[in-house]
Amino acid sequence: MIMRNVRWCAAAAAVLLLTGCGGDAGDDTGKGEAVALTKQQVRETLPDGEAMAGWKETARPTAVEVDDLYRRQACPVEGNAGCENSRFYGASTFRHADDASHVTFLVLAYDSEQAARDAYDVLWDGHYAKKAGPGAKTFGLGPIGDQRDARFGTSGFRGEPGAVTQTRVGTTLLWSEAASADKGGIDEDRVRALATVLAERARQAQNGDSPSAALDG
Repeated sequence: MIMRNVRWCAAAAAVLLLTGCGGDAGDDTGKGEAVALTKQQVRETLPDGEAMAGWKETARPTAVEVDDLYRRQACPVEGNAGCENSRFYGASTFRHADDASHVTFLVLAYDSEQAARDAYDVLWDGHYAKKAGPGAKTFGLGPIGDQRDARFGTSGFRGEPGAVTQTRVGTTLLWSEAASADKGGIDEDRVRALATVLAERARQAQNGDSPSAALDG
């Protein structure tokens, strides 16, 4: 189940790439002023190859304006609830160089912090929390972002691991979706590190800085 979800996310990232629209573009990442991001800032928020030591970029960071197509992708719940006042949607995807792990990062940028806050539970409860499978357990991400959730589950016949995280940083909702064909490929610490990098980059962008947070080499 997790692997299907990761393949779906990779496909979503591929759809973003096919549009050709993406080219123009701390200790507690919950601190700082919340500002609406531009499309370019959303693209820059997404981790790239330089930020992901040990991972190979399989879908480059891409951001698009939210229209009916991307509203259905980002908010696949009844009536596309949770996408109200969303502006830009972005994705990037990586495969680990040494194992069978995959991760997809997603960013949904809103026009205000209140809009992102209102969408948080709608999207987590309505869709993203379920992507870790019915037997998934919650785990802590630490003090990242303004709101945060994470679930760790298994997929396949051998209990291959997979996880999904959701974080709100100011005006953005952020997701990391990771899975591995091997039991040792993904664990809570790795998932936590991936979510933290994305959240830190979102905070840097909202502070007006060029996102530079990266995984430790």
